[in-house]
Amino acid sequence: MFDSLTDRLNATFKRIKGQARLTEDNIKDTMREVRMALLEADVALPVVREFTDAVKTRALGQDVMQSLSPGQAMLKVVNEELIKVMGEANESLNLAAAPPVVILMAGLQGSGKTTTVAKLSRWLMEREKKSVMVVSADVYRPAAIEQLQTLANDVGATFFPSSTDQKPVKIVRNAIAEAKKQFKDVVIIDTAGRLHIDQELMGEITEIHKVAKPTETLFVVDSMTGQDAANTAKAFDEALPLTGVILTKTDGDARGGAALSIRQITGKPIKFLGVGEKTEALEPFHPERVVSRLLGMGDVLSLVEDIERKVDKEKADKLAKKIQKGKGFDLLDYRDQLSQMLDMGGMEAMMDKIPGMSNVPQNVKSQVNDRDLKRQIALINSMTGKERVFPTLINGSRRKRIANGAGLQVQEVNKLMKQYKQAQKMMKKMAKGGMAKMMRGLKGQLGQNPGGRPF
Repeated sequence: MFDSLTDRLNATFKRIKGQARLTEDNIKDTMREVRMALLEADVALPVVREFTDAVKTRALGQDVMQSLSPGQAMLKVVNEELIKVMGEANESLNLAAAPPVVILMAGLQGSGKTTTVAKLSRWLMEREKKSVMVVSADVYRPAAIEQLQTLANDVGATFFPSSTDQKPVKIVRNAIAEAKKQFKDVVIIDTAGRLHIDQELMGEITEIHKVAKPTETLFVVDSMTGQDAANTAKAFDEALPLTGVILTKTDGDARGGAALSIRQITGKPIKFLGVGEKTEALEPFHPERVVSRLLGMGDVLSLVEDIERKVDKEKADKLAKKIQKGKGFDLLDYRDQLSQMLDMGGMEAMMDKIPGMSNVPQNVKSQVNDRDLKRQIALINSMTGKERVFPTLINGSRRKRIANGAGLQVQEVNKLMKQYKQAQKMMKKMAKGGMAKMMRGLKGQLGQNPGGRPF
């Protein structure tokens, strides 16, 4: 998310950092460029006006005009005002009510609502240690109930059965009663979507809301609809007391207009971001972290949390000890590292969170993709056990056999071996200097080796 906006803003701030001091003229020029960048990102016009006016007022104030580093001061003002636009801080779900806590999901058809129910179930079970029941009150869309049942089984949530010949209100009433019997902590209700907002949809969901008395009423909206997402959320909020918004498909949204518009237009907080298709691809929305990424400053906190949560600490400790003892880093270890990167959302997701990555040329960043990681894993899987432990055995004829086994070209094996050797060097450095050194090495490899890809 924000790729194009980040590039535009970085170029703008680079120019103002080159100024000896800030003047009324160069502040106005900068804000004109920022305004254009935001409008091109499909941020709603009233939000753009309010934001640029606030930045301009502060930038023309004494705290910036007298600053020793005017470019940095300007960046600080923009950072703080963007955080205000998006809502200051993360607003978590209210899970303090008497169980079962009822969460009602609303949204238009195609917004990813049913998938988000599964993602939220998984998040609640894994992060909050809650028992979750899900129920579908969508009796109109073909296979909606079956889809939720399949997803519930995938994530391990309890599924309450319903059918298309039942009334949605009755389904919801029965599901909540059953959740109480089973002592469930949370019930998530998936409601019917429509292609557009209509009276019938609003009437039905209002009735469900009266019966369910939800603690959280979340509006699920496709971020790629830009500022229309904010307008749709506002229309829903007028009929239904929303407590928050979940933005979906943000991994495919290079503009970010919805994220920058929703809070200002609706007054409702964004609580989560859908960042991919997998059921684990749901992130709590932290405005300060999102703004940090938007301005190219990375998001170390989220990266550390990802590592803490997803990296197998026992394996990592064993590997560190193995390297420190001089036993080396073989292709089995390398495959483990590649798999862990994929578990953390892939290279692109990680790069987004590493400070300084905005300075890496786009043509270099575009070469980094998860398909390469998967190809490398396939090639390692195509090797014999001995080859994985003793990579020096892999000669020309073996490379050809490995490539054939994975359905790839010999050049891919050559590339793998080159990147494995780079990773081997980096792991030795990491064993001596820790994660910070590894991150610096990764940045250096990306910035200084345009012809290759990082490990």
